[in-house]
Amino acid sequence: MPELAIHSTSIDGLLVIDLPVPTDARGWFKENWQRAKMVALGLPDFGPVQNNMSFNTAAGATRGLHAEPWDKLVSVATGRVYAAWADLRDGSATYGRVFSIEMGPDKAVFVPRGVANGYQALVDGTAYSYLVNEHWSPAARSSYTYVNLADPALGIAWPIPLEQAEISDADRHHPLLADVVPMKPKRTVIIGAGGQLGLELARQLPDAVAVPQSELDLNFPDQVAAYDWASVGVVLNAAAFTAVDLAETPQGRVDCWATNVTALHRLVEVCRRHHIKLVHVSSDYVFDGTRAPHTEDEPFSPLGVYGQTKAAGDALVATLPDYLITRASWVVGNGHNFVKTMVQLARRGVRPSVVDDQDGRLAFTADLAAAIIHLVRVGAPSGVYNVSNDGPVMSWCQIARRVFELCGRDASDVTPVSTSDYSANQEHVSPRPAHSALCLDKLKATGFAPAIMDDRLDEYVATLLAD
Repeated sequence: MPELAIHSTSIDGLLVIDLPVPTDARGWFKENWQRAKMVALGLPDFGPVQNNMSFNTAAGATRGLHAEPWDKLVSVATGRVYAAWADLRDGSATYGRVFSIEMGPDKAVFVPRGVANGYQALVDGTAYSYLVNEHWSPAARSSYTYVNLADPALGIAWPIPLEQAEISDADRHHPLLADVVPMKPKRTVIIGAGGQLGLELARQLPDAVAVPQSELDLNFPDQVAAYDWASVGVVLNAAAFTAVDLAETPQGRVDCWATNVTALHRLVEVCRRHHIKLVHVSSDYVFDGTRAPHTEDEPFSPLGVYGQTKAAGDALVATLPDYLITRASWVVGNGHNFVKTMVQLARRGVRPSVVDDQDGRLAFTADLAAAIIHLVRVGAPSGVYNVSNDGPVMSWCQIARRVFELCGRDASDVTPVSTSDYSANQEHVSPRPAHSALCLDKLKATGFAPAIMDDRLDEYVATLLAD
């Protein structure tokens, strides 16, 4: 009796599984789907949610070729079939390629989303089974694509000639390969698309779906439930409550937890249910700043409400099988930010006092977005990746002085002040890490080279001065 084994085929992602079928005087038994063993051998952990059976009364019953918007594991419960598949995935390296095999109860085949499936019963009373990882619905059927099982371009050698086979009218009239509408890949969706990072992600990913908050607000369960998640492959989550000081107020604390934890939990469960890769943006505020630089495996030690919610959110995201957490520090985009404020003060002749005992590196949104896109495209393993610009670590005061110099002001016009002195004159100030610099070694090991902070700072200030 053969052992459980998985074999690749000429179609990318289409896998043939040898199933042990021990027999005795009573008949046979098999493990048709055994998650732990099969995943360990290389089968995707596709998470089936529905099992369908197709019974074929007589030999010659022929069905196909149908490409559905989900993955499936097909097998034979009883009888034998000649099965064939054609790759109809838009952009696939094996598009249009056909693979066929004769199957009995001792075989199963994993069929990726967008690969068309068809088979012909070779004996009477054949039962064909398939596990799928999305529930069927009339709406889902509208996204199927098909190819004609008799198309000479496919060259499928059906054992029973098709003119002698039992075929539905619908299957007889499917389009030829030359006329097929390929199945598009699952979409990349940007949540929080109206924020600084979301806008930059949308700019760098013009084919992604930038979802406005008016269409999908994670704080509203009904909106989350109604969204078409089955067509989504990657979620880039740039939505967050980021008003760090406001989070220390009674209402701010409620709102911060609602967005950064409760709403995020809804998104995590959606991604778990639909097997979606979740890319989530975190913060250096999950640390107390006593270590420098911060590595990805440093234990959480948040000082304030905002940092506590971001740490809780990270823990939720990390329960997913497919996720990336990009931990950023001192984010600067095209909206309101520290650098823009310093340019405005310099232009107005103001001599500000700026904190000099908090240090780190800026993370410009153009580079943060580029790093996120890189990590997704190279298939970086699930985990946390620190992201910021590279170069020397600076304090807020040092950055402000550099900005003043770029504006033609004297660096000494910026007065250094301690965090405690600054906070003494403010209400509801969140505690902040003293050291925010992030270790970038893990990110660099994936092949991404972060731009130098000084270079990006010079370029950004130049654009502000040109306005």
